[in-house]
Amino acid sequence: MKTNSASASVPASKSARAEKNSGLAHWMRAVQKEIVRAGDGFHADPVHDLRVALRRCRSMVDGLRAIDPDKSWKKMRRQATELFDSLGDLRDCQVLMEWVEQLGKPDDPVTQRLLAYAKQKETECKEHARAAVARFDQEQWERLTASLPRRAARLRPGSDAFKAIALEKWTDARMRESAALKTGSPAAFHRLRISVKKLRYVVENFLPDLHEQWGSDFKKVQDWLGEIHDLDVLRDTAITIGAYATDEETAHWNHILRTERDLRIERYKAKMVGEASLWKVWRAGLPSGPDARQASLGKLQAWSSFLESDQPHSRRVARLALQIHDGLAKVGVLEGNRQRSREMLRAAAIVHEVGRHEGGKGHHKATQKMVGELDRLVGWTRQEQSMIALIARYHRGALPSSAKLREVPLEQRKQTKLLSGILRLANAFDADRDGAIRRIAVSKQNEFILIQAEGLNPESALAETIAGARHLLEITCGIPVMVRTMPGTSRKPVRLSAK
Repeated sequence: MKTNSASASVPASKSARAEKNSGLAHWMRAVQKEIVRAGDGFHADPVHDLRVALRRCRSMVDGLRAIDPDKSWKKMRRQATELFDSLGDLRDCQVLMEWVEQLGKPDDPVTQRLLAYAKQKETECKEHARAAVARFDQEQWERLTASLPRRAARLRPGSDAFKAIALEKWTDARMRESAALKTGSPAAFHRLRISVKKLRYVVENFLPDLHEQWGSDFKKVQDWLGEIHDLDVLRDTAITIGAYATDEETAHWNHILRTERDLRIERYKAKMVGEASLWKVWRAGLPSGPDARQASLGKLQAWSSFLESDQPHSRRVARLALQIHDGLAKVGVLEGNRQRSREMLRAAAIVHEVGRHEGGKGHHKATQKMVGELDRLVGWTRQEQSMIALIARYHRGALPSSAKLREVPLEQRKQTKLLSGILRLANAFDADRDGAIRRIAVSKQNEFILIQAEGLNPESALAETIAGARHLLEITCGIPVMVRTMPGTSRKPVRLSAK
């Protein structure tokens, strides 16, 4: 029996028609169409279709908001949620009637009591639904339908950013399953159902190649979990309204509901438990190890692109910072896991300007707060994410003091300062935001580190900015740092001194 689970959309690669009938614009327009259909009597199928369209819109917003923090997404989700929730009780009544008619006999007193309750409740719920539809702001929805799909189009389906989000959802759903199977409680299964649904929608909406492989299995699993939820609601409703008049009626219906519920749990286990588990299939299709970290970097890159207007500057700073990092590693200045430090430096460079979105002079402080408040990045520890935020924060402004780094483990404080110093210097190399510094080479002399920059004019104001920015790197390395123009790019190499 098909209940209130949403049907899977046809993968976009199937045909041009599939592309037309998918995507945010399609489902936002579908909401407007289904509101009209549902409003004509609020019958079961139109109400179901309207909730499906609203659910699709909300699921897309949840994925897109994780990358694009524009406030319009929140407006759209709030509007969709208000209408969706207002139709929830009505849909529950209609699903309840479907189950009672399927499981009970027409002359059964419990069947009659449940149907009588549901029909009376349905009448009340239709009035609430009619009022909710009347409150729905059609004009605002129309404006959002015109603007939000254009923002969504900036993000490429199948990108690392969406793979990272899918991995986050997989991790959450997998964790929920343990509690559900261990306790068997309705609340635990409900939480599992919601988590699997969120994973399914990320894959369905943003990872078309994976959806083509997994779509049918996702639908089966979600249907089973949805039916378990329906049966739990039916059981609770029967108890709440006093539908059982005798011990025999109680035993009879408890047996029916338990049998139907256990059947679906066994179907779920057959697919989701063991060596051939779909959990393993799904996990194998998502990034792992270094690829998971790279996917999170892709998510950070996409997130920062919506917040920072000068992306070319951030890309140049990241490139120059990595050149300095690799040069210092080559001459033996860097210690520890160089690959991890390189990745953290790259991440910090990608996001170091996002605080400008908040306005004000202290954008570097705003950057630290914004990065620190992000959901945990898959593949990264929470401590590493905090270090990324700190490194980005100290690309300018006051130097990091021991008090400011008190939450960083002692063994990681020097690395945090060192990477901050590299980022600060790399940012200074592009202080004019014109890409004049094209390449950097690092070498080590007996008593100092030599950094040579292609395109540097030693008599420019930029040269003085760079000279001042090298101080944090110098004191952290414990060795003087000299910055010169690269041979062949200037006729006057000079030793730059900080003012």
